[in-house]
Amino acid sequence: MPPKHDEQCRHGGARSCQSVVASNAHLPVNSTHHSLHSDKKMADWGPVVIATVLFVLLTPGLLFQLPGKGRIVEFANMQTSGPSIFVHTILYFALITIFLIAIGVHIYTG
Repeated sequence: MPPKHDEQCRHGGARSCQSVVASNAHLPVNSTHHSLHSDKKMADWGPVVIATVLFVLLTPGLLFQLPGKGRIVEFANMQTSGPSIFVHTILYFALITIFLIAIGVHIYTG
């Protein structure tokens, strides 16, 4: 176990104390000894959850199809077409941009 900051300053003089401070310059000012050596990080599951839910809900034909085969909007017909894939892709991109960038949805675990 390496010596603590105070022990290095006492035993190594000012030069050793300056090197410890310089080597920790990239760390936040209010960090503690425990947080410096902790390998646990909080995972942000917001983008994963939002993307998965939107992908499932916006699958053409699952809940709705825009444009439909016979009408403008058809509900739960379990079919798809090229134009409906394009429209649902634009809707997906717009909604994921709103939720993740504009609103900033975050779900932290850990």
